[in-house]
Amino acid sequence: MEESSGSMRSSKQREEMKKVREKTARKRSKEEEEEQDQDQDQDQIFNFNNKPAEEEEEDEDLSDSEDSVYSGLEDSGSDSEDDEDEEEALDAAADDDEEEEKEEQAQRTEERRRKEGGVTDGKEEQKKDEYEHDSSDEEDIRNTVGNIPMEWYRDFPHIGYDLDGKKIYKPIRNKDELDDFLDKMENPDYWRTVHDKQTGSDIILSDDQVELVNRLQRGQFGDVNFNEYQPSVEFFSKDVMIHPVTNRPADKRSFIPSLIEKEKVSKLVHAIKMGWIKPRRVEDDSRGRYYDLWSTEDSSILAKHKMHLPAPKIPLPGHQESYNPPPEYLFTDEERALWEQQDPSDRKLPFVPVRFSSLRQVPAFPRFIHERFERCLDLYLCPRQRKMRVNVNPEDLIPKLPKPKDLQPFPTTQSLVYQGHSGLVRSISVSPSGQWLASGSDDGSVRFWEVRSSRCMKTVQVGGAVKSVAWNPNPSVCLLAVALDSVVLLLSPSLADRQVVSASERLLSGQDEVEPAEGAGPVTWGEAEGEELNQGIRLRIQHPKAVHQVVWHTKGDYLASVMPDHSSHLQVFIHQVSRRRSQNPFRRNKGLVQCVSFHPVRPYFFVATQRSVRIYNLVKQEMTKKLQANSKWISSMAVHPGGDHVICGSYDCRLSWFDLDLSTKPYKMLRHHKKAVRGVAYHRVYPLFASASDDGSVIICHGTVYNDLLQNPLIVPVKVLRGHVITHDLGVLDVTFHPTQPWIFSSGADATIRLFT
Repeated sequence: MEESSGSMRSSKQREEMKKVREKTARKRSKEEEEEQDQDQDQDQIFNFNNKPAEEEEEDEDLSDSEDSVYSGLEDSGSDSEDDEDEEEALDAAADDDEEEEKEEQAQRTEERRRKEGGVTDGKEEQKKDEYEHDSSDEEDIRNTVGNIPMEWYRDFPHIGYDLDGKKIYKPIRNKDELDDFLDKMENPDYWRTVHDKQTGSDIILSDDQVELVNRLQRGQFGDVNFNEYQPSVEFFSKDVMIHPVTNRPADKRSFIPSLIEKEKVSKLVHAIKMGWIKPRRVEDDSRGRYYDLWSTEDSSILAKHKMHLPAPKIPLPGHQESYNPPPEYLFTDEERALWEQQDPSDRKLPFVPVRFSSLRQVPAFPRFIHERFERCLDLYLCPRQRKMRVNVNPEDLIPKLPKPKDLQPFPTTQSLVYQGHSGLVRSISVSPSGQWLASGSDDGSVRFWEVRSSRCMKTVQVGGAVKSVAWNPNPSVCLLAVALDSVVLLLSPSLADRQVVSASERLLSGQDEVEPAEGAGPVTWGEAEGEELNQGIRLRIQHPKAVHQVVWHTKGDYLASVMPDHSSHLQVFIHQVSRRRSQNPFRRNKGLVQCVSFHPVRPYFFVATQRSVRIYNLVKQEMTKKLQANSKWISSMAVHPGGDHVICGSYDCRLSWFDLDLSTKPYKMLRHHKKAVRGVAYHRVYPLFASASDDGSVIICHGTVYNDLLQNPLIVPVKVLRGHVITHDLGVLDVTFHPTQPWIFSSGADATIRLFT
């Protein structure tokens, strides 16, 4: 009986062991199926961070030894060990095994429901319910950028990527504020239209969505059927129990490495080694994160802080300020006398170094209060400004001009010197033919020279210092106007052929009947007599004051004279030679007149005062323009043969080029001379102009004027001509060009006239 009872017990134990093995096999198969379902969506990505607690414990056990990672099959044990473990588990929990398994199954089903959103019917139902609660109105989610701020794509033409990785471009939105306002007025669904940033399209909300938004704005729950006052379900009793709910021992699989996981990990490691899978980059946060401390501050306050400059500190005292300085820092008698003679602002030291034998003998500093006061003034009055330094290559600032050899011809060398005057040669003039040169000097003579041979053909003694000479520009007439003291003389040198001389005599004789009213005016006309007539002087025009300049009109019948005077309006007279008439075109004093000039083509008259040039229309008898020279004192003026450009020389070493079509201010200011500019001149044919100065030099410049009004004149200095000797601080007094050749004549204070070709 005992044997039979023992055999019965052993058979029961075997049956129970079989049942336990079958149950454990079922559990393992179920877990493997769950793991396979979860891994379907993760094709080649394995997240090591989201492991369950049991797997983390296994990883910790595996990490204790390298053998356990790669020898999981060996550690799994033999059948006999499994039998022993199962027998121990049966002995420990044979009585209530079935109840515990039921409770475990119930807990697992509850957990699955929570994870899967209440779906428990397998894979097909999971796939069906995946888009059940999708809020998108489209069939599929096209933009796959995920839940990111769409401001990242603000500066790009696309808005995201589709499932194939291709760019999704933004829709063309041509709506401005006016279209938006019209849409707001006319579209009845405007108030429920929302712009989707992910797709870049406008979506009209349905009634249910509008109601959901309203509920959320009122602070209510989104689901209408949700009852916030339903009774709570007590999952556990309120009574404290002595024994735990379950006291089941841990499964054996929680202590053994999973073979399936090991196989998957080995596949992933192999794929990473082969380069099929690229692990994600880990951003290095070791550098630290920086943020703007003053991002919320006002920009104007920040600008003040940035531009603030601390006051410079007082330099530390040196050896000379010691009470017992070294002997080399003490002043000698000569240094002390020099220090006392200097201006306080020019002194290197504001005090005299003194030696004392001991510190007790040092008296109080007498200038202490003055020094503190000056320091306070420096801090209060001296402006400190931060200047942004611009790194510019100095060569880039120099304008790229053509080379002078490409701008030839222009005068380069001194060819002839005309000697014979004994005083300053203040004025020179060339005949229209270019054969004769006239010069007036302080020695009281007017000389006529042959240009090519420098031979003096005729000398006329006029009895006073000649201020200005001007040859009549009309080639059919041979006349010279000479200004000295308060008289303007008209000379006929008789150097041309008979026809020209006879034409000149006819012009001077003019109409015999002279209006009697003319004699009573400030200017009187008279004919020369006796010795003057033999020398070639034909007419004398007597002025009320000293005449400084005389200039002809282009046609050769009109003549203008200048008498600078602050106190009178009788500063400019215009004379008509053929009718022997004179008139004063101005009734008021507009300033001290320096020089005048006629326009070469139009009926304009240029009057240069100390700081400006006024342009008058002689036909309309009104001022048309006033040019601001930006110089202290204008000395000379010349008008371009085209008539649209003017140059002015000044006593403050400047040459101003005016473009009359551009502005009333100088187009270019040239500061090439070191001393006062005495004379300026344009060439009639070539694009050249020149300036003469007291520094003894004549500067030739190339000035091309274009017919295109949009193109500015090209001004290039090409040559500096020297040769005159500076006498009594005066250099070159007058300059003029040859009418046809690229030659220039200059007269100087050294009583010579020089020709440069």
